[in-house]
Amino acid sequence: MKKNLTTPTKIKGKRVHGFRRRKSTSAGRIILKRRRRKGRKVLTK
Repeated sequence: MKKNLTTPTKIKGKRVHGFRRRKSTSAGRIILKRRRRKGRKVLTK
């Protein structure tokens, strides 16, 4: 059988959900602020 699901690569995950990506947009900064307020230990991927 063919394996359809590929393992996610770290670099691609960082590019989309990383800290620097979140910081670069106003919407991303809102996400970070919300996660800080909630008390998340890990803010981004």
